[in-house]
Amino acid sequence: MLKQVAIKIMARITKSQLSRWASNPIETQKKQLNYLIKNALNTSFGQAHGFLKIKNYDDFKNHIPVRDYEGLREYFEQIKEGKKNVLWPGKPLYLAVTSGTTSGSKYIPITKQSLTNHLNGAKNALLMYVAETGKVDFVNGKFIFVQGSPVLSKISGILSGRLSGISAHHTPFCMKKNMLPSWSTNIIEDWEDKIESIVKETMEANMTIISGIPSWLQIYFEKIVKKTNKKVSETFPNFNLLIYGGVNFEPYKNKFRELIGKEIDTIEVFPASEGFFAFQNSQEKKDLLLILNAGIFYEFIDVEDFRNNKMQRIPLWDVKKDQNYVMIISSSAGLWGYNTGDTVRFTSLNPYKIEVTGRIKQSLSAFGEHVIVKEVEQAIGKAISKTGLLVKEFTVAPRFKSKTSSASHEWFIEFDEIQIETKEFANEIDKELQRQNKYYKDLIVGKIIDRPVIRNVVKDGFKIYMDSIGKLGGQNKIPKVANDRKIAEQLKNLNLIE
Repeated sequence: MLKQVAIKIMARITKSQLSRWASNPIETQKKQLNYLIKNALNTSFGQAHGFLKIKNYDDFKNHIPVRDYEGLREYFEQIKEGKKNVLWPGKPLYLAVTSGTTSGSKYIPITKQSLTNHLNGAKNALLMYVAETGKVDFVNGKFIFVQGSPVLSKISGILSGRLSGISAHHTPFCMKKNMLPSWSTNIIEDWEDKIESIVKETMEANMTIISGIPSWLQIYFEKIVKKTNKKVSETFPNFNLLIYGGVNFEPYKNKFRELIGKEIDTIEVFPASEGFFAFQNSQEKKDLLLILNAGIFYEFIDVEDFRNNKMQRIPLWDVKKDQNYVMIISSSAGLWGYNTGDTVRFTSLNPYKIEVTGRIKQSLSAFGEHVIVKEVEQAIGKAISKTGLLVKEFTVAPRFKSKTSSASHEWFIEFDEIQIETKEFANEIDKELQRQNKYYKDLIVGKIIDRPVIRNVVKDGFKIYMDSIGKLGGQNKIPKVANDRKIAEQLKNLNLIE
């Protein structure tokens, strides 16, 4: 009872604090920029980029170009060698290791100041949920975050590992007894063995909050259902809150509803190794509140400009609603003009709220269609809604014209059922993509490309594929779209297409 009262008080305080900065967004962001520049004046990066001469935002843009990981690699390498005061004063506390599509493994600094952002993001999302709903019964149960191993290594004396593993070392003391799985289970490297152990540990527990990436949570839920022959909500009658991030929940929603067996509340969060950027702050709307007061200064580049190599970035106060932007950040982790690779669309400018539309490198434009992740996710969501078919996982690749086939999009989908009719499903995808994307519609109408082709992936096919490339489990995700056929050919080579 005392813990419930304390959480309600914390929720009221958090709501008040959030309201202050959310209602003064421009002032808040300008303060963040000044704070960042002031603190990094004497770093190697600050001296090389004339931070002493930066007096306003225009100066900032002129002194600091947009770079991705490769563009800042020389500085990251200096940090890995043990040098101090490189991008931020002193040494970082951690190096978050993440997989890059072009850079191999990436090592993102986490400083004492930026760690606070990572730790407070999910906590504040939960407290805002309490402030809005008044629900606190979850504190009497167990929580689980399906995550990577917390085992850390050292690089030049700096602890390094997966972000989720780093976060596991900072669970608040008052919550530790509520958290599952145990340390011995969390450090299991083999993902299949780890999930089995998580299932074993949680089967008899009073689970109230479950969180993680939807694709991996689905595997966990399926194993619970298989072992008990009951819905998840029957095994965990007090489970009423799902927290997720990493991918769009829409394509998984119907499957989760079937596995869980009842409607539950959900909270979407937007964490990354580079920072905790946004969270869903209301159950009434699903868009995400951009976090403006946590040591991150945001800039944005119109996606079309970016594709044309025009790095014309703008600050928060110049963005427009319903425009697709690449998100650029500078932060207390020592990231400067850093291209996150994430694309977002503003759904509200008062307060500033976003939806994540995908990754700039994950778009499908093999024929000039400029289809983004958000559009394929909405299209498959519409097809699921119209046909009632359930989808476990999917990816889309271009099929190029040959002597035996026309050009088209080829959808590789693992359905919940085997041997199903997919013609109506493909038609619904096509109709929704034409509705959303004028370039795609022009190509279809002009008969440049044919309507979508669906390939059925065998049961657990995507899991087998991820295992084959060494990316099974953790925070790894199947790319939803690609301009090449690497994944498509690998699925075929592994005989994972029916």
